[in-house]
Amino acid sequence: MRRDWQIMALLAAATIAVFWQVGRHEFVNFDDPAYVTYNPVVREGLTWPGVLWAFTNLHGEATYWHPVTWLSHMADCQLFGLKATGHHLTSLFLHAFNALLLFALLRRMTGRRGSSAMVAALFALHPLQVDSVAWIAERKNVLSTCFALLCLWAYARYAERNSLKSKVQSLKSEVGSQGGETSSQWPVNRDQSNASRITDHASLFYLLSLLCFALGLMSKPTLVPLPFVMLLLDYWPLG
Repeated sequence: MRRDWQIMALLAAATIAVFWQVGRHEFVNFDDPAYVTYNPVVREGLTWPGVLWAFTNLHGEATYWHPVTWLSHMADCQLFGLKATGHHLTSLFLHAFNALLLFALLRRMTGRRGSSAMVAALFALHPLQVDSVAWIAERKNVLSTCFALLCLWAYARYAERNSLKSKVQSLKSEVGSQGGETSSQWPVNRDQSNASRITDHASLFYLLSLLCFALGLMSKPTLVPLPFVMLLLDYWPLG
């Protein structure tokens, strides 16, 4: 675990160091006006009329229905006004957090530290990420990625719990089939209790995965294929 935390610290430091210069950048004239600078609802910050506007309106040709993304822009205007530095750094820290999430997810699913760190580093530092991190109007990319990775993490935990539940139930069946009510009664009861507790935890992780998937879709609807990714994960590495 100590080495994992060290890798995560290095990932975060490298990501922030490479992209820190975005804090000196300004808004651009492509999409930023529609999303932030010339959008009167967003510029007001977090307000109830703004929340209703984000969830109940389609917003023209410049964008589409992504209320969670609108709320993130409103929160930035609430905190930083129209100072571009704060908006840029929010995207940067979200991207750094995503890199850590990806490492943690791959590490948990595969058990491979080095490979997981390399994939997370490539994701964090690849030049294609500049578009998402350095362009304020692309907040939807880093935000939807965050919820997608949280969704997959919760789904991986759900799959682990289901696997554990199957093992406990199999053990219970083996103990019961051996006969001898006096000798096997306590293990059977204990296994029933364990199976029930594991089932409850699995359901919670499944609901959490579903919630994160919904939030991700409300950040950017291109996450529609994510359930098919889960099917692939069922095959490998979740087995």
